[in-house]
Amino acid sequence: MRYMMLIYTKEIEGGPSPEEGARVKAAHRVVMEDAARKGILVGAEPLHPTATATTVRMQDDGKPLITDGPFAETKEQLAGYYILNCENLDEAIEWAARIPTACKGGEGCVEIRPMLDMPRDG
Repeated sequence: MRYMMLIYTKEIEGGPSPEEGARVKAAHRVVMEDAARKGILVGAEPLHPTATATTVRMQDDGKPLITDGPFAETKEQLAGYYILNCENLDEAIEWAARIPTACKGGEGCVEIRPMLDMPRDG
């Protein structure tokens, strides 16, 4: 089953230091390369900061209402995701625990969601 792991972290104004950014990137690379070797990596990508987000809400009249920024103000922001093809939730939890930005010092977490298979036409 495919699982999406949504990575939530606290954004640092101005971003992390170059050293910290390089450390986190290298740690993610280890997890992605290991998942790829095991043949379960479907995808993994970081996201730009929430300041670049655009939210679209449909109004009652059927027209979109477009606002800058994320859907909600929270302490932790969606920072990226992994999609892994795991045997079960227990395996997905093991992988989520390896994600380097997961729940460090009480900040951040990884939300695991099973993905529905959508039928594709033609």
